Amino acid sequence: MRNKNMSDIIEAYLKQVLQESSNVEIRRSEIAERFECVPSQINYVINTRFTPQNGYHVESKRGGGGYIRIVKMTVVDEADYIDSMIQLIGDELSDKDAQAIISNLHKNDLLTKLEARLIYASLDKDVMAHVNQADSLRALILTNVLRKLKYDH
Repeated sequence: MRNKNMSDIIEAYLKQVLQESSNVEIRRSEIAERFECVPSQINYVINTRFTPQNGYHVESKRGGGGYIRIVKMTVVDEADYIDSMIQLIGDELSDKDAQAIISNLHKNDLLTKLEARLIYASLDKDVMAHVNQADSLRALILTNVLRKLKYDH
């Protein structure tokens, strides 16, 4: 339980810093020391909460002067943004990643709250539990929705 709470605290801290700037550069060991946790906890937070599906790009450099840079993706061109989401989806899409992508589209004003809720309702794990190859079907449906959004928006 402590790990979950610590992950939430670290995530909140990094997101707060990202509100002030479009990117943040951190040293894993410094953040771990600040929150009195192991550096692998920082890796876990970055790898699970700062993903492209959630609207972030992460760069890292290893070594003595190493850093981790988290960049908040912004929508400059809606069509390019939708294309990048389609590329992320690929041939299979988990329920968690679908939820993250749909949420990110809503946050960037490409979907209304109602549209996001309706799309997710049609793709969620309770619905997909009734079909074979749920992750493939979910990917196919969301990709099609995004293509329609790209051309009809």
